[in-house]
Amino acid sequence: MLVELSIENLGIIESSRISFQNGFTAFTGETGAGKTMLVEAINLVCGRRAETSVIRDGAEEAHVEARFVRVGADGDEEEIILGRTVHREGRSRAYINGRMATVASLAEYGDELVDIHGQHAHQRLMTAAVQRESLDSYASIDLSELRESREAVTQLDAMLAALGGDEKSRARELDLLAFQCDEIESVAITSPNEDSELSQEEDLLADVVRHQESLWKSTALLSDDGAALEKLGEAIRVLGHVSSMSATSQRLQDLLAEVEDVAHILRAAAESTEENPERLEFIRLRRQALRDLMRKYGDSLQDVMSFGLEARERLDELTGYAERVQELESAKKKALAELRIAQLRVGDQRRAAAPALGAAVQDRLRQLAMPNATVQVSVGAPESDPAGESVVFMLAANPGSAPQPLTKVASGGELARVMLSLRLVLTGDPATMVFDEVDAGIGGAAAVAVASALRELGQGHQVFAVTHLAQVGASAHQQISVSKTVKSNRTYGSATAVKEEDRAAEIARMLSGGVADESAIAHARDLLSSLGTDTGVVKKGKGKSR
Repeated sequence: MLVELSIENLGIIESSRISFQNGFTAFTGETGAGKTMLVEAINLVCGRRAETSVIRDGAEEAHVEARFVRVGADGDEEEIILGRTVHREGRSRAYINGRMATVASLAEYGDELVDIHGQHAHQRLMTAAVQRESLDSYASIDLSELRESREAVTQLDAMLAALGGDEKSRARELDLLAFQCDEIESVAITSPNEDSELSQEEDLLADVVRHQESLWKSTALLSDDGAALEKLGEAIRVLGHVSSMSATSQRLQDLLAEVEDVAHILRAAAESTEENPERLEFIRLRRQALRDLMRKYGDSLQDVMSFGLEARERLDELTGYAERVQELESAKKKALAELRIAQLRVGDQRRAAAPALGAAVQDRLRQLAMPNATVQVSVGAPESDPAGESVVFMLAANPGSAPQPLTKVASGGELARVMLSLRLVLTGDPATMVFDEVDAGIGGAAAVAVASALRELGQGHQVFAVTHLAQVGASAHQQISVSKTVKSNRTYGSATAVKEEDRAAEIARMLSGGVADESAIAHARDLLSSLGTDTGVVKKGKGKSR
């Protein structure tokens, strides 16, 4: 619940700190006194949109701080302090428990703690998800089996995806891998350097005539009748008689033997070298095949070979998964069948409960100055929506009108009364609710009905409502009077908790506006007496302002 609200430089309110109690609290006061600024302050700390126009004239920024107390599942109380500062330049700062935070984080807390219903505010009950949750809550529908079935299908999908996706995607991957492996393995790369080795052989075969001439010429120069061998032999003979040069002579003899051996090799190469167009064509085709592989699978033959190994491992892996995939597919079919059963079971419950919820809300709404209202709760058809996920609240406010989605036909105070009716029927979280202009355009018996409804809602929730109706103000457990004064040509707003002994005077003001005060006060006392102020609601503290 909201325990305390601090406001600085918001609208005409310069500074105010208000404490609240549990139950129903009415914000009352003359038009223009600043009642909506209290709602705006709650909006700000709950992360709603901030407008610089709400900053007090002459101030650079407005600051709002709210203290909430939330009771946990273990019964322990948790204090949460939300703060918001709006600067005139448009900047906005958010705080959670004294620490800087994002506005989005502030909004998350706000959605959990406060439900704000106003003519231009976002209402949680207007969203499709919350409308569905409301129907489930009203009918006490157990969703555990549906959630478990969906989780089972999700897990099986994840396991299948890890094995290569669905059957079609696995088949496509298997076909692609098989093609890639066959293409690479059919070429049978001998080594990472095969292309460069073939390139050298190709060069030789492409110019075989010129190479053969070079070999024969080299052979001739080194043969027996060549000048090189003749001169080496003559040098050996000359040195043969010089004993001091025997070592050098031996080296010349070794060199002569080496040259004769090289000459023999060159002669053999020259004799064996001949044109081989078939080999040349084979090499060219082979190198083209290698280049095609490198174009597809890597910049080098080493890359191609690595890709081929990885592809083969993945292919073997997927092929080995076939049995596992078959098991998972079978389990998924079973899980889908169980999910379908769970969906239909929940959907049937939702469709069965929808008319009762619509009738209950309609009964409440007809007590709130909408005697001809028709409310229906639409649930998706089992053929297209087996679980009934599509839940839409439908309203026809006037006779002869066809019910349409709530967001399209309800507006202003009419929408607020619809929300109030829904809240009376559903009575769920959050613990704090704010209604702005819930009593717009009504009076008499309808006003009393709205007042009683807000008081009833306050039995289990903390409820705030801005009102101009004395009947609504008199029904509140706590009344906050908002007033304004002018000092030195400046307007100052203040919010003060009305003491019990002063409530009759405040209600009289709402009734007569200062005319016939004596009779108005008597009427006010009758209202307070008839609507009752002793409800057994435990008060959390007196309201105060400063």
